[in-house]
Amino acid sequence: MIYSIRLTISHRYDQPAANSRHLIRVVPKTIVGRQLLKTHHLEISPGPDETSDVTDFFGNRETMCALRAAHRNMSIQLACHVEMQDTPQWCDLSPTAQDLRQSWETWTDLGAESPLHFLGPTPRLSMDAAISDFAKDVCDPKNSVAENVLQLGQALHDIMTFDSSATTVDTDASEAFQLKRGVCQDMSHIMILGLQALGIPAAYVSGYLRTLPPEGGVKLEGVDAMHAWVRAWCGVNQGWIEYDPTNATLVGTDHIVVGFGRDYSDVSPVSGHLRSSGGQISAQSVDVAALDEGKQAGTVRD
Repeated sequence: MIYSIRLTISHRYDQPAANSRHLIRVVPKTIVGRQLLKTHHLEISPGPDETSDVTDFFGNRETMCALRAAHRNMSIQLACHVEMQDTPQWCDLSPTAQDLRQSWETWTDLGAESPLHFLGPTPRLSMDAAISDFAKDVCDPKNSVAENVLQLGQALHDIMTFDSSATTVDTDASEAFQLKRGVCQDMSHIMILGLQALGIPAAYVSGYLRTLPPEGGVKLEGVDAMHAWVRAWCGVNQGWIEYDPTNATLVGTDHIVVGFGRDYSDVSPVSGHLRSSGGQISAQSVDVAALDEGKQAGTVRD
């Protein structure tokens, strides 16, 4: 399956902005055996004075750019094709959560794939007693790690209401959990904290989600958004598995990875600084479609 992805991120400033530097993370990565970035074109407007492409510690693609002159608007546009391979048939090879904790306590590898990087805390994630208690109530440490991942993800999905107006990008996981409302970023952060409370290393995944329209419906272009889900370490034999708590499902070929990180700040689509005054308005639109689907599309819970 080959997907066509089109993304637009726009910023409009109340007052002209200048001397801005941005780190952009929107281009899907190539993952051997899973997804291949076949073509891509990233356009930044106004045209930047400097650009450079780098790869971060976790292997994520990043573009750094600088715009020195004053500007009232900035836009980022991406067009790319990504080939996805079939997801292997599910097979639970994970140990119990109790045994997993003993294994990572003696782990010495500090490479990018090491589970030790994903045990918290992080700049955005600090252990929360209510989230920890919730995870321990719905999970059983005597069950396999993979079973606990699925159990926690489903339980979180059951108690949380998807509400794009309830939180902002800066809302912390504790507040979102108290509200029992939020978006994919909130649900992923909460699930990460819950898994870590069980001794299960967990990472944040940023990417795109291909969605299908309701039966008889037609997909609208540009209504999708970047998505987020969770990556959990299930031991040496199982490796990493991914779960989408927003949609209560294991991740498959409809989830296209942009980057892995400890939390949202590691893989945020755009970060940086600029000199300006007043506020700004930002907007985002994403279209994800299989090449043989033409212009059909649907919305995504994000």
